[in-house]
Amino acid sequence: MKQRCRANRRFRLLAPWLLAAGVAVSTAAIAKRDGPESFPDRAVAGRARYLLEQAVAHEHGEGVGRDPVKAAALYCEAARLGDAEAMHSLGWMYANGRGLPRSDAYAGTLFAMAAFLGHAQAERMRRFTGDYVGDVPDCLQPPSEQQLEAGWSAESHIQALAAPRQSIARTVVKLARDYAISPRLALAIALTESGLNPVAVSPKNAMGVMQLIPATAARFNVRNPFDPVDNIKGGLAYLRWLLAYFRGDIALAAAGYNAGEGAVDRYRGVPPYPETKAYVARILAFVKRRQHPYDSSITEPSTVLPGLELVSQREVDS
Repeated sequence: MKQRCRANRRFRLLAPWLLAAGVAVSTAAIAKRDGPESFPDRAVAGRARYLLEQAVAHEHGEGVGRDPVKAAALYCEAARLGDAEAMHSLGWMYANGRGLPRSDAYAGTLFAMAAFLGHAQAERMRRFTGDYVGDVPDCLQPPSEQQLEAGWSAESHIQALAAPRQSIARTVVKLARDYAISPRLALAIALTESGLNPVAVSPKNAMGVMQLIPATAARFNVRNPFDPVDNIKGGLAYLRWLLAYFRGDIALAAAGYNAGEGAVDRYRGVPPYPETKAYVARILAFVKRRQHPYDSSITEPSTVLPGLELVSQREVDS
């Protein structure tokens, strides 16, 4: 029982990274621990096994020239696909400084991941490197903003706006990076909320660029809701919180921004308000993706999140 509790605790620590890094990893992890793999899982596992074999060959010079840097890259790609042996092997390279700078922190992360998937040697190695402490090798980091926004240019979109709104849009894009929010998502919210009007006031007394009601402005320490920078920072802080609360689900975060997270919880999905449904559809059409990286340390997730995710997907697909 104690061993199972420790494993569950490690998974809670690793889960935010696993989700942000890619669905394949978390799906493979669940399949290996909890039951038979589905066809997509088998395909992912087969790709990971091929990459692992290539990595071993390059690490030891078996049939190819010995190349530890290439081996590490292949191990890393297999690890992203959920292969425990690849996680262990890459961790070993970091632990021993073989072809990579020595890092017990990176090694500890990889050994913890592999141990969660049942790799016995990785569990033993954790005694030498310590527990997962949050340090993740660069090759395993979530996709960069450039990758997430491939084919989309903030500046080209800004140039199409009316001149008085362009400076506001650039402020939104600049501050979004400070809050680890996709500029595309931040701009979608700001455009939908107020059309980038810093003095906008709604019938419900929502104010400024990001349309903050007084309670939200106070909650996120906005002193002057009609100051564009102060307002945008408050709106981004709230959006960052919503992304953490709904674990990166953009549809649910957008619905929460429009109707409040309480309404999303209460209806277990996007509330059936015509305004909110249209709002979410507009945001998703602009950002063209459903998931966003998030910081799990900001807040605990919604207590009804598993059901919310299923409902949210059905509503968007319908």
